[in-house]
Amino acid sequence: MRVLWGIADFGRAMHREIRFGELSRAPLRLLRLEWRGEVAECDWLARPADEWDRDLPRQVSGETVSEQALRDAIAVRELLFHALPGVETASLRAFRQAAGGSPELIITGAATRGEQVPRNISSTAMRAKLLGFQFWLEGGILETLQSEECAMSF
Repeated sequence: MRVLWGIADFGRAMHREIRFGELSRAPLRLLRLEWRGEVAECDWLARPADEWDRDLPRQVSGETVSEQALRDAIAVRELLFHALPGVETASLRAFRQAAGGSPELIITGAATRGEQVPRNISSTAMRAKLLGFQFWLEGGILETLQSEECAMSF
Protein backbone atom coordinates (compact mmCIF):
# COMPACT_ATOMS: atom_id res chain seq x y z
CA MET A 1 0.00 0.00 0.00
CA ARG A 2 2.88 2.40 0.68
CA VAL A 3 3.90 2.14 -2.96
CA LEU A 4 0.43 3.15 -4.10
CA TRP A 5 0.28 5.98 -1.56
CA GLY A 6 3.66 7.26 -2.75
CA ILE A 7 2.56 7.25 -6.38
CA ALA A 8 -0.72 8.96 -5.47
CA ASP A 9 1.20 11.56 -3.44
CA PHE A 10 3.46 12.23 -6.41
CA GLY A 11 0.49 12.67 -8.76
CA ARG A 12 -1.29 15.01 -6.36
CA ALA A 13 1.88 16.99 -5.73
CA MET A 14 2.46 17.41 -9.46
CA HIS A 15 -1.08 18.68 -9.85
CA ARG A 16 -0.85 20.96 -6.82
CA GLU A 17 2.72 22.26 -6.87
CA ILE A 18 3.76 22.46 -10.51
CA ARG A 19 0.41 22.59 -12.22
CA PHE A 20 1.25 26.07 -13.48
CA GLY A 21 4.72 27.18 -14.44
CA GLU A 22 6.37 30.48 -13.70
CA LEU A 23 6.63 31.33 -17.39
CA SER A 24 3.68 29.37 -18.79
CA ARG A 25 0.23 28.72 -17.42
CA ALA A 26 -0.14 25.58 -19.52
CA PRO A 27 -0.32 22.35 -17.51
CA LEU A 28 2.56 19.91 -17.16
CA ARG A 29 1.37 16.48 -18.31
CA LEU A 30 2.70 13.32 -16.73
CA LEU A 31 3.12 10.62 -19.38
CA ARG A 32 4.54 7.75 -17.33
CA LEU A 33 5.74 6.96 -13.83
CA GLU A 34 7.34 3.63 -13.01
CA TRP A 35 8.63 2.76 -9.56
CA ARG A 36 10.69 -0.38 -8.89
CA GLY A 37 12.12 -0.43 -5.38
CA GLU A 38 14.86 2.18 -5.23
CA VAL A 39 14.57 3.13 -8.92
CA ALA A 40 11.96 5.30 -10.64
CA GLU A 41 11.38 6.39 -14.21
CA CYS A 42 9.30 9.44 -15.02
CA ASP A 43 8.32 10.90 -18.40
CA TRP A 44 6.33 14.08 -18.94
CA LEU A 45 5.25 16.40 -21.71
CA ALA A 46 6.77 19.87 -21.49
CA ARG A 47 4.50 22.87 -21.40
CA PRO A 48 3.77 24.63 -24.68
CA ALA A 49 4.18 28.37 -25.05
CA ASP A 50 1.77 30.44 -23.01
CA GLU A 51 -1.21 31.72 -24.96
CA TRP A 52 -0.28 35.27 -23.97
CA ASP A 53 3.10 34.84 -25.72
CA ARG A 54 1.62 34.16 -29.16
CA ASP A 55 2.55 37.65 -30.41
CA LEU A 56 6.17 37.40 -29.27
CA PRO A 57 8.90 36.74 -31.83
CA ARG A 58 9.52 33.01 -32.31
CA GLN A 59 13.03 33.24 -30.78
CA VAL A 60 11.79 34.91 -27.59
CA SER A 61 8.89 32.47 -27.24
CA GLY A 62 11.23 29.51 -27.80
CA GLU A 63 13.64 30.75 -25.14
CA THR A 64 10.80 31.17 -22.65
CA VAL A 65 9.43 27.68 -23.35
CA SER A 66 12.94 26.21 -22.98
CA GLU A 67 13.58 28.02 -19.70
CA GLN A 68 10.24 26.74 -18.37
CA ALA A 69 11.06 23.17 -19.46
CA LEU A 70 14.39 23.25 -17.60
CA ARG A 71 12.75 24.70 -14.47
CA ASP A 72 10.11 21.98 -14.66
CA ALA A 73 12.75 19.24 -14.99
CA ILE A 74 14.41 20.44 -11.79
CA ALA A 75 11.04 20.69 -10.04
CA VAL A 76 9.93 17.20 -11.14
CA ARG A 77 13.23 15.75 -9.88
CA GLU A 78 12.81 17.43 -6.47
CA LEU A 79 9.17 16.42 -6.24
CA LEU A 80 9.90 12.80 -7.15
CA PHE A 81 12.51 12.40 -4.43
CA HIS A 82 10.28 14.19 -1.90
CA ALA A 83 7.10 12.22 -2.65
CA LEU A 84 8.79 8.82 -3.03
CA PRO A 85 11.25 8.52 -0.12
CA GLY A 86 12.33 4.98 -1.07
CA VAL A 87 13.64 6.05 -4.47
CA GLU A 88 17.42 6.51 -4.64
CA THR A 89 17.90 6.92 -8.41
CA ALA A 90 15.61 8.18 -11.13
CA SER A 91 15.57 8.28 -14.90
CA LEU A 92 13.78 11.43 -16.03
CA ARG A 93 12.71 12.44 -19.54
CA ALA A 94 10.88 15.47 -20.88
CA PHE A 95 9.21 15.45 -24.28
CA ARG A 96 7.91 18.26 -26.45
CA GLN A 97 4.82 17.84 -28.60
CA ALA A 98 6.06 18.18 -32.18
CA ALA A 99 4.07 19.77 -34.97
CA GLY A 100 3.93 16.35 -36.66
CA GLY A 101 2.18 14.80 -33.69
CA SER A 102 4.78 12.49 -32.17
CA PRO A 103 6.61 13.68 -29.03
CA GLU A 104 10.29 14.66 -29.28
CA LEU A 105 12.75 13.99 -26.44
CA ILE A 106 14.28 17.29 -25.29
CA ILE A 107 15.62 16.59 -21.78
CA THR A 108 16.87 13.41 -20.19
CA GLY A 109 18.56 12.77 -16.89
CA ALA A 110 19.82 10.22 -14.44
CA ALA A 111 19.37 11.62 -10.95
CA THR A 112 20.55 10.38 -7.59
CA ARG A 113 18.99 11.34 -4.28
CA GLY A 114 21.08 13.79 -2.31
CA GLU A 115 22.71 15.57 -5.24
CA GLN A 116 22.65 19.30 -4.62
CA VAL A 117 23.73 22.39 -6.49
CA PRO A 118 25.43 25.32 -4.78
CA ARG A 119 23.00 28.19 -4.22
CA ASN A 120 25.25 30.66 -6.04
CA ILE A 121 24.54 28.97 -9.42
CA SER A 122 21.87 31.24 -10.90
CA SER A 123 21.72 29.82 -14.43
CA THR A 124 18.82 27.39 -14.78
CA ALA A 125 20.66 25.49 -17.53
CA MET A 126 23.79 25.09 -15.39
CA ARG A 127 21.70 23.99 -12.38
CA ALA A 128 20.00 21.38 -14.57
CA LYS A 129 23.36 20.13 -15.92
CA LEU A 130 24.80 19.85 -12.40
CA LEU A 131 21.74 17.84 -11.32
CA GLY A 132 22.40 15.26 -14.07
CA PHE A 133 20.16 16.47 -16.90
CA GLN A 134 21.29 16.25 -20.50
CA PHE A 135 19.92 18.52 -23.20
CA TRP A 136 21.05 20.58 -26.14
CA LEU A 137 20.49 24.35 -26.19
CA GLU A 138 20.96 26.12 -29.50
CA GLY A 139 20.55 29.88 -29.25
CA GLY A 140 18.71 29.45 -25.94
CA ILE A 141 16.18 26.99 -27.38
CA LEU A 142 16.04 23.28 -26.50
CA GLU A 143 16.74 21.08 -29.49
CA THR A 144 15.49 17.55 -30.01
CA LEU A 145 17.95 14.95 -28.70
CA GLN A 146 19.18 12.53 -31.33
CA SER A 147 19.19 8.77 -30.79
CA GLU A 148 22.92 8.55 -29.96
CA GLU A 149 22.52 11.34 -27.37
CA CYS A 150 19.59 9.44 -25.85
CA ALA A 151 21.61 6.22 -25.65
CA MET A 152 24.46 8.03 -23.86
CA SER A 153 22.11 9.52 -21.30
CA PHE A 154 21.32 6.22 -19.57
